Amino acid sequence: MANAEVLERNETGIAAALGVLKQQFGEACQTGQAMREQHGHTTTWLPNQAPDVVIFAKSTDDVSAIVKTCATHKVPVIAYGTGTSLEGHVNAPAGGVCIDLTEMSRIVAVNDQDLDCVVQPGVTREQLNTHLRDRGLFFPIDPGANASLGGMASTRASGTNAVRYGTMKDNILALEVVLPSGEVIRTGTRAKKSSAGYDLTRLMVGAEGTLGIITEITLKLQGIPEAMSSARCSFESVDAACQAVMATIQYGIPVARIELLDAMSVKAANAYSKLDLPETPLLLLEFHGSETGVAEQAEMFGAIAEEMGGTGFEWTTKAEDRTKLWQARHDMYWASLQLRPGTKGVSTDVCVPISRLAECVTAATEKAAELGLLAPIVGHVGDGNFHTLPLIDMENAEEVAKAEGFVSWLNDLAISMGGTCTGEHGIGQGKKPYLRKELGGAVDVMAAVKAAIDPEGIMNPGKIF
Repeated sequence: MANAEVLERNETGIAAALGVLKQQFGEACQTGQAMREQHGHTTTWLPNQAPDVVIFAKSTDDVSAIVKTCATHKVPVIAYGTGTSLEGHVNAPAGGVCIDLTEMSRIVAVNDQDLDCVVQPGVTREQLNTHLRDRGLFFPIDPGANASLGGMASTRASGTNAVRYGTMKDNILALEVVLPSGEVIRTGTRAKKSSAGYDLTRLMVGAEGTLGIITEITLKLQGIPEAMSSARCSFESVDAACQAVMATIQYGIPVARIELLDAMSVKAANAYSKLDLPETPLLLLEFHGSETGVAEQAEMFGAIAEEMGGTGFEWTTKAEDRTKLWQARHDMYWASLQLRPGTKGVSTDVCVPISRLAECVTAATEKAAELGLLAPIVGHVGDGNFHTLPLIDMENAEEVAKAEGFVSWLNDLAISMGGTCTGEHGIGQGKKPYLRKELGGAVDVMAAVKAAIDPEGIMNPGKIF
């Protein structure tokens, strides 16, 4: 897994395309080594595979022009947002052209009455929510990182609010997409539902840039709730915490977020975020609704937690207390790295049916201990999704091999439980070995769609398939 696949380069085509693109885009066309390596990097243990050139697009017309040149010369094209993906999505295994979309960061329109907005792909989720706050609206998908909305759409991102508000596929109404030919299409309208033909919006959402480049997104919005409350509760074991999660979901309590931190993660959060939580498995929850509603929801969860042996249950509506807890959760990647300074965090995720969650998380904890791996676990467990972060000395070949074996074992376990090898990270390069195990012949159908839309294979090659 630590080796990224290298694909054959089209040296003649790349040289010809670079000549045209430099003439077209001038200083927006960057070929410096540092710039190229920056755009071949994500938060992953896969090695960097830099593109040959980075072009900063400012408009859909720019993207279309770049793609047309690349199509003419059969040169790979990779879209780049903020570089926060986790499975080598922006690596350039055959070289080629990276289109940086960060300057396409305009919020085109906000339609308050219809609860939707139109944004360019370089807009980040924090930028959008800052813009929406004074209108009493927000966009709920929160993967933790301040990712670009184009990247979030391309990887079908999820996050802490998914149990209440769904994932990116549930919150996108329409897309503008530049196809591998350079043609620009729209996949839908602002209507809240449609039966008009194939659902091309959902085809593009999660395609990881292998079918086209998203240049505009129409998003659903939500009203900021009248009240929010957050709760926390400690448990003696991961199993007990997961049992509380399952009961909460089965009782139909409309939680907005329900997050698990194992004991190791709580220890890391205490040190990094200056907290004093009991260093045992912890659940963090958030409830949205009326003042009466959020109080009732918190109290109902408290009763469930008590039945499962939960201790130290507390809930609050104070914004500063809620912010402190959720900031600590969002900082878990950096906090975990402090558990073993100098190592690399290898983040991987799986998702299983909620009834198998406790079994899967407990097995992952035991397997990591058996292998001698330090691997804290956190998860958006309200929908059966969790992450583990083995902390690896990348210079130690034996340790790297153990981590590879652990990740492979965990993916196989989740699939055997009727789950998926990735709840929200996507396939990219890192999860390719497990896709066919999960979906079998459906992968051939995906490949046929890819071949029909992108016959020359120039769109983000080496990803998914």
